[in-house]
Amino acid sequence: MSFGGSSSVATGAKRPFEYGRTHVVRPKGTHKATIVWLHGLGDNGASWSQLLETLPLPNIKWICPTAPTRPVSVFGGFPSTAWFDVADLSEDAPDDVPGMDASAAHVANLLSTEPADIKLGVGGFSMGAATALYSATCFAHGKYGNGNQYPVNLSLAVGLSGWLPCARTLKNRIESSPEAAQKASSIPILLCHGKADDVVLYKHGERSADALKANGFSNVLFKSYNRFDTSPDTPWLHAIFLCFVNHTITLLLEVLGTTLFQRRWTKSANGSQQIWSLALRHLDWKMLLLRGRIGAVVSK
Repeated sequence: MSFGGSSSVATGAKRPFEYGRTHVVRPKGTHKATIVWLHGLGDNGASWSQLLETLPLPNIKWICPTAPTRPVSVFGGFPSTAWFDVADLSEDAPDDVPGMDASAAHVANLLSTEPADIKLGVGGFSMGAATALYSATCFAHGKYGNGNQYPVNLSLAVGLSGWLPCARTLKNRIESSPEAAQKASSIPILLCHGKADDVVLYKHGERSADALKANGFSNVLFKSYNRFDTSPDTPWLHAIFLCFVNHTITLLLEVLGTTLFQRRWTKSANGSQQIWSLALRHLDWKMLLLRGRIGAVVSK
């Protein structure tokens, strides 16, 4: 695993925010695909890079950037690492289009230097999933929300426990040109969501999948799971990780070619420890959000 600096600045917001360190998990085999993976609210790229390094995907390069630290409305203005400002973790929230444009452009910038024969993807967890889905819609539309051209060709998008930003304007964006409709129908999207998720509610993940399908994204796979919650007795993130392994490998095999990946998964003690550490990290942030212990959290 290697590290990169904070190579760009989010300039679309009211004031610029500098992106944090980027962590890179280099392929152990022949490089066939690169996926930018985006962490959730309050996290960083390091924790996910440690987890992704344990996956049996030797031909994928993972790029795990860290979001800027900025005031976040859902935390009552308390600073946190966030890909954009958000007042509510759902598709019903007001859309911070400048912030999302800046982060989608950061993702595209990270992918733009990859070799021309490498397939490109974007994925994420929670707010990272929302940013990944926004990037997928920008790819289909061919433009960011501000009208600037989207520069990279995406082959895949993955969202775990996320939501679809700008769902209300998606129809107009996709119907703007035949090229947008063709791109929307071509990109495979995998969404996973737990029915017991009490932060990004299951209904928001389900509605997001429905909105994508209704607007021409015909290659959407939505997987739901019964036992995802934030109880310490049922560590939902561990379950998400196992589902991620099973379903992401299956989808990547279909999209990127069956010769890319090892089909065997061996769970090492070290990998298991990393998974549980990451689960506890996200549980802490979710419980802080739920209990209102970060600044003046707005009660929902």
